Amino acid sequence: MSYEVSVDRNLCIACGVAPTVCPKAFVLGDDNGKNRLIEKYSEETSDDFSLGVIPEVLHDCARQAADSCPVQAITIRKK
Repeated sequence: MSYEVSVDRNLCIACGVAPTVCPKAFVLGDDNGKNRLIEKYSEETSDDFSLGVIPEVLHDCARQAADSCPVQAITIRKK
């Protein structure tokens, strides 16, 4: 099973929680310093959002990152 992940980069405050909690899925982008999916799982990234798909093995880690985000900028759903 895989999961669709969306990061609302307009909401993101670049606090670094998601990359700290789940560095195998998230990174602060070189473009604007805001959270995004790493290249391996990214399907589309802009200043406004980062979209991609992660494998089930990363679900718990990504869910913990989403739950830790202070502005709820990360959304995860089953694909």
